[in-house]
Amino acid sequence: MKKTALAEEFEGCFSNLVDIRIDRKKLYPLHEILFIVLCGSICGASSWRDFVEFGEEKLDFLREHFEYANGIPCKNTFARVFASMDAEEFKACFIHWVEGLHKRLQGVIAIDGKRLRNSDDVTQGQSAIHMVSAFASDIRLVLAQEKVQEKSNEITAIPKLLKLFEVKGNTITIDAAGCQKAIAKQIIDLEGDYVLALKGNQGSLNEAVRLFLESESVKPGSKAISSVMQESDAGHGRIETRRCVVSDQLDWLEQKPEWAGLRSIAMIEETREFKGKTSVERRFFISSLPADAAQIAKAVRAHWAIENNLHWTLDVVFNEDQSRVRKDHAPENMAIVRHFTLNMLHKAQASFKGVSIKGLRKKAGWGNQTLLHILQQAF
Repeated sequence: MKKTALAEEFEGCFSNLVDIRIDRKKLYPLHEILFIVLCGSICGASSWRDFVEFGEEKLDFLREHFEYANGIPCKNTFARVFASMDAEEFKACFIHWVEGLHKRLQGVIAIDGKRLRNSDDVTQGQSAIHMVSAFASDIRLVLAQEKVQEKSNEITAIPKLLKLFEVKGNTITIDAAGCQKAIAKQIIDLEGDYVLALKGNQGSLNEAVRLFLESESVKPGSKAISSVMQESDAGHGRIETRRCVVSDQLDWLEQKPEWAGLRSIAMIEETREFKGKTSVERRFFISSLPADAAQIAKAVRAHWAIENNLHWTLDVVFNEDQSRVRKDHAPENMAIVRHFTLNMLHKAQASFKGVSIKGLRKKAGWGNQTLLHILQQAF
């Protein structure tokens, strides 16, 4: 059969993947299996049995792009292929594919980790895997991901992750777990900027920044405060006021020479009024950005996108935490599949104004034209 342009692009995307199966037992080519899984994931499939049922129902659509001479594999074939497929090679395919989805980035890239709760396998002594992802907040694309090795933490995974995408010209935001001198230096060396959250893991630095900004921010006309921004929202009986206070007066800070590129410190103060009660929360940051409260507040808000547009969606829409895929490389490979899928959906969402990611998955499952449109945005 003559391949469609989409099929050629799709097959080319995964051409470097090594199929370790014995040739005489390959009834189902690797690209056919991957095509079922990615199409099925777009339409809401998540388990191996789901992919079998999806493939059987959509066989005519699938055969418009690939031959499927032997029909649809059984669930055990899907499980074996994804368990044996090299996760590093699959990740490399993903990163190369993402690079083709966007022009050179100039924005905020949020880095954060997420544990796949049901990916542990007690019988094999395998802990639940933890993935750290880089998320381009402005265009809502996952750029790369790195698995945290067992008996390790995000501090060791983040430096590897930073090597997988273009840092230059972007602002990297990381929560307190990644607030490390070596990570800040790496970002500066890669010609990026950073906004790093402070908490107890940087005890003396966090305390010094907190005391300085809390005291100076209440002094009328303090020359130590370089920039202030305030905004308010009201709704559902709640009033929220956010104030960002920034200073570049850092000569007093003993730790300043230890942090590459450090130019400013910031405090985000959130005041909530609801049913006659008022609560105040303050968070503190160090940054290589200039002392511009609006710019730093925007970067902090953009960091929340990794929770709202990535982790929340993976949990609530994709039911990631309920996935029982756990054998060998399969949990990591399926996490990458979900990132492939979410990127495709976000890319296509502009064509379906007012339709949520959940709604778009339904439309793709109900209509082949919607599914084809989503695929064509990506391949």
